[in-house]
Amino acid sequence: MKNIKVLIICIIIPLLVGFVSNLLGNSASYSTFNKPFLSPPGIVFPIVWTILYILMGISSYIIYTSSDKNKNKALTIYGVQLFVNMFWTFFFFNLRWYLFSFIWILLLIGLVSYMIYLFYKIDKKAGLFQVPYLIWLVFASYLNIMIFILN
Repeated sequence: MKNIKVLIICIIIPLLVGFVSNLLGNSASYSTFNKPFLSPPGIVFPIVWTILYILMGISSYIIYTSSDKNKNKALTIYGVQLFVNMFWTFFFFNLRWYLFSFIWILLLIGLVSYMIYLFYKIDKKAGLFQVPYLIWLVFASYLNIMIFILN
């Protein structure tokens, strides 16, 4: 690790996004939904998201500290996807725009896929650290569309 302070900041940024997202959304309403068969208990979500945000932070640190000329583009996409991520909770839980939220999460999946591609080109580990996030988003999109259908 080149600079522990920078690493900590890189980890705090996505954790703050998750915190703000949680403040914007009313995720407690998850228990009131008709949920699909594969729906995990509500306690799983904060645990998984915390792990994913930490992986995002580590991954962004690797890119930030690289000397690659494309790191600014990769970090811009990273920032955009964090912004898109932050508002999904608000659209889904507060506004209950389930179909819109599904389209929004598809946008997020596209951004994250592109980000992984850019990160991987700069540093393979940085790209691979984002893969669990992409997998979780695909699963979350399944939950999103099924909640739309069932509710």
